Amino acid sequence: MAEMIAGPRGPKPRRAFSTPNIVLYGTLIVVAAYYALPLYVMIVTSLKTMPEIRLGNVFSPPVEITFEPWVKAWSSACTGINCDGLSRGFWNSVWILIPSVILSIAISSVNGYALANWKYRGSEFFFAVLMIGAFIPYQVMLYPIVLVLKNIGDFLSIFSLAMGMGKVQVYGTLSGLVIVHTIFGMPILTLLFRNYFSALPEELFKAARVDGAGFWGIFFKIMLPMALPIFVVAMILQVTGIWNDFLFGVIYTKPEIYPMTVQLNNIVNSVQGVKEYNVNMAATLLTGLVPLTIYFISGKLFVRGIAAGAVKG
Repeated sequence: MAEMIAGPRGPKPRRAFSTPNIVLYGTLIVVAAYYALPLYVMIVTSLKTMPEIRLGNVFSPPVEITFEPWVKAWSSACTGINCDGLSRGFWNSVWILIPSVILSIAISSVNGYALANWKYRGSEFFFAVLMIGAFIPYQVMLYPIVLVLKNIGDFLSIFSLAMGMGKVQVYGTLSGLVIVHTIFGMPILTLLFRNYFSALPEELFKAARVDGAGFWGIFFKIMLPMALPIFVVAMILQVTGIWNDFLFGVIYTKPEIYPMTVQLNNIVNSVQGVKEYNVNMAATLLTGLVPLTIYFISGKLFVRGIAAGAVKG
């Protein structure tokens, strides 16, 4: 009875419109608007006609919505000497992306699993070398990689010619670019997988060893089913990095197999004819749709994986 008279205990409920809440949400709204404004301008510009764009008001919504700039950006915009839009570059990027993501994640997951649970002589040195590779500027490695790809092609050509087949070329092909993306993705992905597997209960690993499970048995039956979040993180990181890459694409391929980002650059920086800003904006949005779509589909798993794999271990 005395407790009922005294009233409820505990901290006083915070008001919804308190000063800290107003400052916090106000700051978040301003920051969100700052980052969303360029996207808004790109979208509304891509839906306008050129006469409307020349009026000069970039923030106004389109008076008459048109999807012609999107169609032209995809199928008929000139990217150098070719005028087939981004469609060819899109499929080139797809053929680069899929094997690069699969190979880099598969190799890095095994590396991280081995470094976390199967210590061997020299494992720490191997891990240190991988981490050094993660922080070497790409520009330093450009020319050495050209020589490596050329030498790999020459080495494979010896066996190919001995078997009566043609000469093998790796540099300047999609296969060569896949090798480059796979190698450069391994260091940071290995770190993520190692930290994630190190954070899993060690008792699971020991129990599996007692039951007679080997290296691959533990990996496929125990580790992989528990590693979905970090696989999603690795996939998003690789998809974003590979799809948005321009430097490797322009150096290690040729015009016939340029990825989508290189063709986008050729469209936007073209000096021939009228500058079609609506087509440029549509081409930019088309190029960014793939990584954005993957991120929005798997955003929650991405946050879980980053929290588990990036700050532990």
